[in-house]
Formats: sequence, C-alpha cells, structure tokens
Amino acid sequence: MTTSRGAGHPALSRRLGLTDAVGIGLASMLGAGVFVVFAPAAARAGSLLLLAVVLAGALAVVNATSTARLATRYPRAGGAYVYGRERLGMPWGHLAGWAFISGKIASCAAMALTIGVHVLPGWSKAVAILVVLVVLALNLQGIERPARVARAITLAVLVVVLTFVVVLLMSPPVTVDAPPPTPPGSGDWWGVAQAAGFMFFAFAGYARVATLGEEVVEPRRAIPRAVAICLGVVLGLYVLITVALGRTLGAGWVAAREAPLAEAAEISAWPWLGPMLRIAAVLAASGALLALTLGVSRTVLAMARDRHLPPVLARLEGPHRVPRRAEIVVAGFVIVMIVLVDLRGVIGFSSFCVLVYYAIANASAWTLDDGWLGRAVAAVGFIGCLLVAALLPWESVLAGAVVLAIGAFIGWVRHTTRE
Repeated sequence: MTTSRGAGHPALSRRLGLTDAVGIGLASMLGAGVFVVFAPAAARAGSLLLLAVVLAGALAVVNATSTARLATRYPRAGGAYVYGRERLGMPWGHLAGWAFISGKIASCAAMALTIGVHVLPGWSKAVAILVVLVVLALNLQGIERPARVARAITLAVLVVVLTFVVVLLMSPPVTVDAPPPTPPGSGDWWGVAQAAGFMFFAFAGYARVATLGEEVVEPRRAIPRAVAICLGVVLGLYVLITVALGRTLGAGWVAAREAPLAEAAEISAWPWLGPMLRIAAVLAASGALLALTLGVSRTVLAMARDRHLPPVLARLEGPHRVPRRAEIVVAGFVIVMIVLVDLRGVIGFSSFCVLVYYAIANASAWTLDDGWLGRAVAAVGFIGCLLVAALLPWESVLAGAVVLAIGAFIGWVRHTTRE
C-alpha cells in the first residue's frame, strides 16, 4: 500500500513540541466559531443550549479518543486521510481527505468573515479577503512563525474571554427594551441535535493537532496530551460562556445577534468590554486561520504525494521546507468561498463535512486491535457523527452531500484506474 512518504518524498521537519501543539489546537478551536456560532445554535436549541454544548463536547471527546489512537499509530501528515487509507482502503482515505479539505476551507472562510464582521460589517468580505492574503504570507515563511503567533494570540484571547465571562456571571440580568421571543420550534430534541451540530464547529479545531503528526517531536506522547488539554480548556470555557449568556440575556436575544459575545459585552455593566471582545474576536479568528490553513495544506500535501491531487502540490520549497503551492491553492479556494457564501452558510457546510471526516476516522479506529473499549468508543463516535450530520439544516446537508459525492466518485475512479 502506498505511504504518504513514498516515492522519495521528503518528510516534514519535526520542530513542534507539546506547547506548540497545544497553542495551535487552542487557536483553531477558540477561533472556530466561539464568537459567532452561539447565535445559530441558540436559534435551534433555545433554553436547552447548554445541553447542546455538552453533547457537542461529548462527541468531540469521543472523536478525539479515536483520533489520538490513530495518530500515535500513524504519526504522519494527513490526519484521517492517512488513517482511512491505511485501515479502510484508498477510496475511504480519499473521501476523508476530501471531506477534511472541503470542510476546513469553509472553516477558513468562516474565520476570515468573522474578522470582517467584527472590524467593518459593511465591508466584511473585502476585509476577509485581505486577511487571507496576510495569513498566506505568514504561512509561506514556515510553520515556526505561525506556531509562535498562534500561541501568543491564544493567551490574549483566553484572558479577554474569561474576563467577559466573569463580568457577566457577577452582573445581574440585563433588561432590554423588547427582548426577542424564544425562537419558534426551538428547544426540542431535533433543535438540540441541530444546535450540537453547529456547536461542534466550535470544537473541531483539535483535528489540527492530529494533522501535525509529521511535525511534532515525540508524537506518540505529545499528540494525545495536546488533544486532551485543548478539549478540557475549551469545553470548560464554552460551558461558562453559555451559562453567562443564558442568565444575562436569554436564548432569544442571543439567537438574534450577529456577534453575540461582543454585543452582550456592549450592554453589560462594563460596556468597554465590547471593543475588547471585538479585538479578541479578530485575534481568535486570525489564530484559527493561521492554524487551519496549515492543517488543510498538509492534507493537500499528503493527498498530492499519493497522486489523488496534482503531484506538483507535494513539493516542499524554501528554507523551511513548506508546501508553498498547496498553501497558495488552499488560500485561493478560501477566497472563492468568501465571495460566494455568507457566514452562517459556511458554518453549516463545514460542520457537515467535518462530521463525515470524523465518522471515517472512527471507522478506522474500529479496526485497531485495542480491545473492546476502544471499539465501543469508535462505534459511538461513528454513529454520533452520522446522526448529527444528518440532522443539520437541509441546505447544509444537501450541499455537503453533493461535494462529498463528487469526491467519492473521483476517489473511486482513481482507485480503479490504479489497480
């Protein structure tokens, strides 16, 4: 079976330690929707938003367990593309890689649009495109610089968001002139499941750590630790944010906002936190964009090495040995999505694709000889991912299914022509 480092392709340099991996993972997760995803989630779950957050977090933990087991067995760039290819066969690996690339390109577009919404709402798309170009320039300089930037951004964002949460929890509920009613149809099991799908978007950044398998020092030790730290920190933070927003303003108000955290801060007892939250949103989304574009380009690299994408994308160039052509192509597709789709649309599409990606990862983990407990976790993750993906809004399901069907067809053709 072909390996991702076959055909004489050079390996990526192992430069990253545990701290770098945690910084990149937290930057991906904290920027992956925390400042915008609570609104569509509240619109579906209503007063049961906290339950949706916990369900999304539980699904993330299950997926992370399977992913960590696979990452220690296959410490190479590519994530579930490598896992599916090695454990299930080349077509499934191709589909996993296609789902990851499609979903994370949408995530990159969401992060860029989040920056635009918080900086210049009327010119959000133009700002988003400019941000993508700046991030591309940073990534082309090699992974060491983005890792340091991501770590610094993460620390600053954590301080600001925790301050916001403490202020809301210590303040009495805010009375607005005409609070929006609870969204119709929200609060039932279907709405909670849909909200969990949207909230999963805000957890999915931990996959970025697995795609660093070829660049992390001592991956068998560092990757599971980094994933556990990232999930623990982010789940606790999201629970606090949900409780603070719910007791202060209510699900109806949150559902009607475009930037719920920043707008909540602006009408809190400390309104100066509003601009601080907007700055934090820009920093968090920038950190996520730095990490996500790196992760997508590494999956493109792995698929190009196996000739599932044009081999020219597998070239490592420059003094830092980075896949410059893959990074440029990824940035180009992100810009196209920014132009064509709005913020909530890219979130739903990304959630669907990433959930399918994790379903394949769990199916791959099922084949490992790690005992019944590992298989049980993989089975729960597989079923959970497919159910939550299927219950997302029909527009997201339809668009995602079409894109993945195209990818599956290409993978099948590629597999049959190589045999």
